[in-house]
Amino acid sequence: MKTILKTALAVSAIALCAPATAFANHHAGTEAPMPAADAALVAVINADIRKDDMARDKYRHPAETLTFFQVKPDQTVVEYSPGGGWYTRILAPYVQEKGRYIGVNTDTSSVTFSDPEREQRAKAWPQQFPATAAKEAGVDAAKIMAFESDEVPDDVKGTVDRILIFRSLHGMMNGNRADSEVKNLRAMLADDGMIGVVQHRANEDAGYEWTNGSKGYLRQSDVVALFTMHGFDLVDSSEVNANPKDTKDYPDGVWTLPPVLGADKENEAKYLAIGESDRMTLLFRKRP
Repeated sequence: MKTILKTALAVSAIALCAPATAFANHHAGTEAPMPAADAALVAVINADIRKDDMARDKYRHPAETLTFFQVKPDQTVVEYSPGGGWYTRILAPYVQEKGRYIGVNTDTSSVTFSDPEREQRAKAWPQQFPATAAKEAGVDAAKIMAFESDEVPDDVKGTVDRILIFRSLHGMMNGNRADSEVKNLRAMLADDGMIGVVQHRANEDAGYEWTNGSKGYLRQSDVVALFTMHGFDLVDSSEVNANPKDTKDYPDGVWTLPPVLGADKENEAKYLAIGESDRMTLLFRKRP
């Protein structure tokens, strides 16, 4: 696992047949127009239950992002590491009538916990998440499932249409579990299933200290290589979540920016003016 970034670079050169600098000019504005979001998705995004979440919409572009990921209301959709539930409050209502929402967290057996209470909470998460998420999203708890990535039932494996990973890949890297987690997620996907990734983006020419995930940022070429190495093809990339104002050079990493706004309180106004991080938005298809 410690060699994954080195391996990823080699795979990138072979699989992509292009140098890393192919991703450098990511604000060129040459993308095709984004298809319009369907009315049901827009209605969920504008629902009163999200009133406290809407301040982040201008940074996270949920309608455009989910449309780019080709998420439909009749699909089985997995959200990896739902965290505070920002996207859960969109996805669970959106698919509740015709589809299925599943929350998936990391395999806790691959994590070393320094705090026994945190370990207990993590291991209890699959049992507690459906009720908590249902209350926050305004849906029936019976419509929500939750599993650790290594404990997905056999009847769910191979049935998932979309897996969505929002700003969580750096945690996999930091925890030395990117290989095992991506393999677990791949097993859940149907043959034509896809994974959508939104991730804080490092500059392609940045040094290892700024691209290994410890600052929250990863290089886009390395992310593409990781998924290529694990049996995925890159379908498309989007600049919908790009932010050219993000300088990506903060000693405390991406957590300096909103919504966290870390330790540098003296310059908080500066970071609020920058906004949330520059992010890659990538769509991968499971390769047969």
